[in-house]
Amino acid sequence: MTGSEILTDAFGRIGEMVHDAVEGLSTEELSYRVDDGANPIAWLVWHLTRVQDDHVAHVAGTEQLWTSAGWVGRFGLTLGVDDTGYGHRPEQVAAVTADAATLLGYYDAVEHATLAYVRGLSDEDLDRVVDERWTPPVTLGARLVSVIGDDVAHAAQAAYVRGIVERR
Repeated sequence: MTGSEILTDAFGRIGEMVHDAVEGLSTEELSYRVDDGANPIAWLVWHLTRVQDDHVAHVAGTEQLWTSAGWVGRFGLTLGVDDTGYGHRPEQVAAVTADAATLLGYYDAVEHATLAYVRGLSDEDLDRVVDERWTPPVTLGARLVSVIGDDVAHAAQAAYVRGIVERR
């Protein structure tokens, strides 16, 4: 397998996890919080999608779908347009609500753009430095693996919360 094929497979698996965590739940169930400091499914999926959209658009040199495809308006959140959820306080987490169709529509659009981008990468592309603020500098391959790791963690958390929601 090439690096591109591995990345394509990994990002595709995240989509399966996201759909499994979200499909069939009501807006109320997607917003359920185990306690006041816990992240609900809606926030977890919105956040992982925002991070993927932000990071992949940056390395691909494209505009985020959040703004270019009008997802910011469809969600209608009171957060800043550049907000990805990083460092959110509990009240900001609670402000992120959405129905399943909106969450999955945004995720699917971002996944489609991500897969189109990574399918076109060569193994040599993955060594390109994309962020020199770190020591060592971050390569494209490292950045994409980082996004995958973050996405998997949040999708797994969403699946766990779904299990709690279904058992209450």
